[in-house]
Amino acid sequence: MQTDFGGVLPELRRVQQSRMHPRLLTSLHYAEGDGRNRANFETTFDRRSGLVTLRQGRDEATAPLTTEHHDPVSLLVWLRGLEGEERATVQMAGGHVLVQRLPDTAVGDLPARAYLLRPGGAYVFVEVDPPHRLLRLIQPTDFGSLEAVTEPPKKPQPERRRRRAG
Repeated sequence: MQTDFGGVLPELRRVQQSRMHPRLLTSLHYAEGDGRNRANFETTFDRRSGLVTLRQGRDEATAPLTTEHHDPVSLLVWLRGLEGEERATVQMAGGHVLVQRLPDTAVGDLPARAYLLRPGGAYVFVEVDPPHRLLRLIQPTDFGSLEAVTEPPKKPQPERRRRRAG
């Protein structure tokens, strides 16, 4: 996932890459950086060694891996499949995140499930119907709220037939 900031925010690019467990959708590896150089933040969840390794710049720390973890990208992918639960708690490298289901709403013309993530106060809106696309994300920051809205897919236009000259 790539995010380009600008306008009232400092101009910068953040590229987030997540490798996820195919069934659990939990994080196996997460990296964040500017997309040009080596990631400036990286987390590896190694089930074989039972360790979580965090790297930021030249600093590195490890901790025992005692439960499945999410990263920012895997959490959003996981939310797409979350149905029926009013509350869930997920583990991230920085601590627990409480996922609270809010009343359904609409984003544009599309019905959406709404979630509040705490701490952080982010709102995530997921399409009710398959394929359960992420429709909108609102993330508070020190500079004000960031809002990301996906464009709905364009409906295919009917193909026009050409008349053959005869």
